[in-house]
Amino acid sequence: MCLGLTADCTGLGIDEQGQLIQTRPAFGGNIMATIISPYTRPQTATVRPNVFMATEADPSRPVNIEEVPVTLTKANIRTRLIEEIRLESEDERIEEAKIIVSAGRGCQDPINLDMVRELARKLGGVLAGSRAIVELGWIPYSLQVGQSGTTVGPDLYIALGISGAVQHVVGMSSSKKIIAINKDPDAPIFKIADLGIVGDALVILPKLIDEVERIKLRR
Repeated sequence: MCLGLTADCTGLGIDEQGQLIQTRPAFGGNIMATIISPYTRPQTATVRPNVFMATEADPSRPVNIEEVPVTLTKANIRTRLIEEIRLESEDERIEEAKIIVSAGRGCQDPINLDMVRELARKLGGVLAGSRAIVELGWIPYSLQVGQSGTTVGPDLYIALGISGAVQHVVGMSSSKKIIAINKDPDAPIFKIADLGIVGDALVILPKLIDEVERIKLRR
């Protein structure tokens, strides 16, 4: 039996006909594709990590395990592992971070990311960024948040100078608390933010860093 499978989905839904509506990025994240599997059952999909919040484990729920014998030969497997390269990083992986301070093009210059890193460090979080600054070479791809990067779901997400294009929002909208700072009062990021500050991120950043430091000293 052959089944359709849509991998790396960023959204799932059910239409009026009972079809599983599977949404995933395509063409390098430039569009969102909507896919259905009308001719086979069951309908199958895999979901990108952090798209949905995990529910609490319920050990009382019954689970039926069915063992299916699989016979494979080398001729069946046309993929070979040629080399494994591990990238070592001193920073926490953004998909596992509880606090993320994310920079966008509104930070204006890569040197200004030093302030973003400082705020992230003082909060016990990590630095990340939008696709725009990855393409400018300010940060590596491993720190990109968005549908063509990493999907994250931290307890706190601070967006600095990020307009909130749908490609970025898809990657961080499951964050528990979102704080946005942007000069444009009509920036889309404010529509999903729990707290929005209209202003220049580069002016507000030093004040935030000082305030966090004062709070830490009082404690």
